[in-house]
Amino acid sequence: MVSILIPTYNYSIVNLVNTLQKQISKASFPFEIIVIDDNSNDELILAQNKSIDSFNNCQYIENTINLGRTANRDLLAKRAKYNWLLFMDADVLPKSNDFIKSFQLNDFDFELIFGGICYKNEKPKSNEIFRWKYGKSRESISLKQRQQKPYLSINSGCFLIKKELFLTINKEINIQKYGMDILFKQVLKKKQIRVLHIDNPVIHLGLESSQAFLKKSLEAIETTVFLEEKHNLNIDVSSLQKSYSMLKKLKMLGIFSFIIKKQKIYLEKNFNSTNPNLFFFDLYRLNYYIELKNKKSA
Repeated sequence: MVSILIPTYNYSIVNLVNTLQKQISKASFPFEIIVIDDNSNDELILAQNKSIDSFNNCQYIENTINLGRTANRDLLAKRAKYNWLLFMDADVLPKSNDFIKSFQLNDFDFELIFGGICYKNEKPKSNEIFRWKYGKSRESISLKQRQQKPYLSINSGCFLIKKELFLTINKEINIQKYGMDILFKQVLKKKQIRVLHIDNPVIHLGLESSQAFLKKSLEAIETTVFLEEKHNLNIDVSSLQKSYSMLKKLKMLGIFSFIIKKQKIYLEKNFNSTNPNLFFFDLYRLNYYIELKNKKSA
């Protein structure tokens, strides 16, 4: 009844698959787990993940070229034999021992079910604090908060969705860029997909370094501007876009950028510290968005 689909790249998922198997073995519905390795180059991790192929009801596939997240999810969905697809990132782990049961698979009034995401309470090593703090503050959202913004609060790290719906949406957003979640959420809202939020989070374990997280964050902004230029994305989906529109209306884009550019070195130093300021991060990202928009209009 459920196909659990996990794309991975240079990340060992043996523990995740073992955990899922133990939980599903207690359930009374059929399942499968399909893992796609996207052409990893870490031989040790490859050797570990290959063992998954011998597990019951598991398929392990190795790509000969790197396809990227969107293409891998499409391939996984097409290979799935069940109507419910549970997509999971490689670097997550169920928080509850009843994670699978809590998805209420018999409730067919909904087309997508999201259980939330959380982070460990213990501080990670110093160069991962920035990513950890952002996740705890901006991604680890309570059930009540998620229900108030049912589409924007979805995190693609783990969600359950009807197969036909996913394939339809993924065809619409088939662009190989980082930061496509914003378009995925917009499409869900436009189609008025019936979303159910429940309290059933996964723990996000994979934390990038501060520098890597900053780089990915800027890439996501580049994707947003790209999607706007292609007329695929509305200009009022995210808070970043709305802040830009407000500054533009007030004719303050120039003065804002001038101030932030003067503080750029200080801000970047703060992001790499053990006490990164997320408000500063918002200002930094907004300025980058402004710079990209200015280049496009020049």
